[in-house]
Amino acid sequence: MNTQPTAAPEGYMLDSKKRLVPVATVDDYDIEINDFVIKHIAEARRIQDILKTFKRDVYEDCYAFLELLAEKYETKKKRGGAKGGFSFSSYDGQLQIKITVQDRITFGPELQVAKELIDECVHDWSSDANDYLKVLINDAFEVDREGNLNTGRILSLRKHKDKIRDQRWVNAMEAIADAVMVTGSKTYLNFRQRNSEGKLNNIPLDLAAL
Repeated sequence: MNTQPTAAPEGYMLDSKKRLVPVATVDDYDIEINDFVIKHIAEARRIQDILKTFKRDVYEDCYAFLELLAEKYETKKKRGGAKGGFSFSSYDGQLQIKITVQDRITFGPELQVAKELIDECVHDWSSDANDYLKVLINDAFEVDREGNLNTGRILSLRKHKDKIRDQRWVNAMEAIADAVMVTGSKTYLNFRQRNSEGKLNNIPLDLAAL
């Protein structure tokens, strides 16, 4: 889909309703803002193209090094990376390029059964003994603005599977495990540098993190 604005004939400007307006009738302030926005959006697109090229080149280099390692140890390495990812570090250990591969997870209908069993447990448990766990459960099944569940919070409930002997809870944890469906994976690229305390911190490349 083409998102580029339609060019107006010389001496005119397009307003927000796509109407041609003579430049002579447009306020100088509006013209300055228009030029300011166009200038910086053009620069943002240029930087975006640079980042896309940079990302592609880094991935290509990383996987090329993996192939070299595969040759060194006389094995075959499939392009795409290992499950969980891998990293490359500078000789002094101060810099690192890390590729992380994370599964995209959704839940099957078993999750509804798990939720019903958990609700039964919460209803029957004494109000004092399990308040902390009740908070975890409520948080786990809370949906975001788009109506999506937080998979990490739901899966974290299984950390308690051996601590609670209620058979309904045990069955609920099994239902959660059976509900997990891996629908694909996403690869993330991070650049990290060690700080004065020895911790590797990400070098942010998105404006919100700067």
